[in-house]
Formats: sequence, structure tokens, C-alpha cells
Amino acid sequence: MGIAEIQPEVMFVSSSITDVKVYGKTPKTKIRAKTSNVQIGPVVYEFIQPLEGECLYKEYLDRKGEGIIDLTFTVDDLDREKAKLVEKGVPVIFSGKPRTRSAFAYFDTRKDGGDIMIKLMQR
Repeated sequence: MGIAEIQPEVMFVSSSITDVKVYGKTPKTKIRAKTSNVQIGPVVYEFIQPLEGECLYKEYLDRKGEGIIDLTFTVDDLDREKAKLVEKGVPVIFSGKPRTRSAFAYFDTRKDGGDIMIKLMQR
């Protein structure tokens, strides 16, 4: 097992994201969350604390409590991979392009994935 690398805390704010969509719609309220990543060997763990607004993070916490919300994969072409999953009937439920980070899309795989979603991020 490798040595843990803790990355600085980041503030997730929906107003700093272009084209943010939650369940296919622009959110009516600002979404804010604190995030922090810890890398142990090749695995990165992202810790998320919802602070404001209705979002998937708060929805999950209210429904299930603390736990794993998603598995994240980086891809070379987010649009192409997103189209493949949508074509197979897996809807995008949260997406956007942060100004300082990579574009992302969460897919609703909770029905078949035991409450765990898939998140794709542009490489």
C-alpha cells in the first residue's frame, strides 16, 4: 500500500460551473459543497460535505447516510462516452464543467448498482 497523499480542500460551488444540470435542469438554487481528496496508492477517495442547495450529495446523505456515492472513471472523450451510456438507457443526472477542473457527468446506475452511481470525468 502506498503512502497517503492528501490534497487541499476544494469548495464546490455551482455558480463556478458552466452548463451545470441536475436531473436535466439548471438548478434553481446555488449548490455548495466542501470536497477533499486522499490518494492511497492508485486509488483516490473523494470526501464530500454538502453545505447548501439541493444536490445529489445531500440527497444521498439524507437517504442513506455516509457512504460511497460513486465510482469515478477518467475518459478521453466525455461526450462520446456519455452518448454511449445514454443510448443504453443510463441517464445523466448531474453534469457540468468547472472553471478550474475537468468536465464531469454522473449517471444514475443506482437501481442496478446498489445505490452507487458512475461518474465520468474528462481527462
